[in-house]
Amino acid sequence: MADESSLAQWAQQHVEAGLLKPLAERSSRFSRSRPPPHESRVRVTQTTLSRDKQGREFVSFSVDVRYGTGDWHADDIVGCAYRASGSVFVKSGEVYFPASRLLGKRVDAAPGVCRAAAPRS
Repeated sequence: MADESSLAQWAQQHVEAGLLKPLAERSSRFSRSRPPPHESRVRVTQTTLSRDKQGREFVSFSVDVRYGTGDWHADDIVGCAYRASGSVFVKSGEVYFPASRLLGKRVDAAPGVCRAAAPRS
């Protein structure tokens, strides 16, 4: 149980520091883009690490947002964070990209990330 909570804490803190905080700092009241949410929260959507086809460990997350005092909008951002490298990826359609894409960087899709390898039988 302690490992699960430390994994969830690590993922939550990592996504907040590496994605949500830069997104909040980047947004401007004078931009034509969607206004930033008043609140956001990271949910770690799995309790154990998964491994991709290369054997790298990752954990999936979801970011929920709320504008004003309205209801929470679930899964505004969906992605994963890799334990060893600390890399964060976000899903767009059916493809995953480095999280820097949400910060305005031009990056290519990252094939094979955030997808658990089939269990060995």
